[in-house]
Amino acid sequence: MTTMNPWLAPIEAALRAQADAQQAVPMKAYMLGQFEFLGIRAGPRRDALKGLPKFTGSGEELLALADALWCLPEREFRYVAVDLLAKHHKCLDTSALPRILQWAQTGSWWDTVDGLAGVVGDIWLRAKDTPATVPNRMDECLVHPNMWVRRVAMLHQLGWREQTEQDRLFRYALTLAPEKDFFIRKAIGWALRDHARTRPDAVRDFLARHADQLSDLTRREAGKHLN
Repeated sequence: MTTMNPWLAPIEAALRAQADAQQAVPMKAYMLGQFEFLGIRAGPRRDALKGLPKFTGSGEELLALADALWCLPEREFRYVAVDLLAKHHKCLDTSALPRILQWAQTGSWWDTVDGLAGVVGDIWLRAKDTPATVPNRMDECLVHPNMWVRRVAMLHQLGWREQTEQDRLFRYALTLAPEKDFFIRKAIGWALRDHARTRPDAVRDFLARHADQLSDLTRREAGKHLN
């Protein structure tokens, strides 16, 4: 028996007990038929796990548990993995990033990638005052051949508010601006809109100065709450 089994087996049993084949049909359709589902919405999914043993393991055990959940066929198990990583991110450091980014490239779609971007952001926010080699790794993600990793790079500062590295945010936006993919253009706008909650004038000026470089979608998303 592996050390992660005390958490994995109860999670799997609890969710499979709540499976709803009828609900699984529209959930799969919403994801364009790409993934299998148990048919459990977010609220009931989290409720089903409330009575289970709390995770009390190490960072390595957390990653192993997430990896095991990622390997199960139904999408809800990946959502649980993201929830666990987000809840226990303080037991992870930047050495966890390669594994997290690998999950972002496995069965990739916005529903899991955006949650992983939040976990990456939590880890980087704690690490950003460490030696310069740490943020440089996010720069590597910005030019990664996988589009979803680039989306993680663009979104990783969401929620940082006053701690947002504005120069980095704007540089990332301009680096990705030439891309045609919907998910990249949307991510640029989302990241800028989030920063506008703290620095509206800076974002407004950025949009004005670079209007010819940013897509219509990006500008619409970024300016939703700007007068």
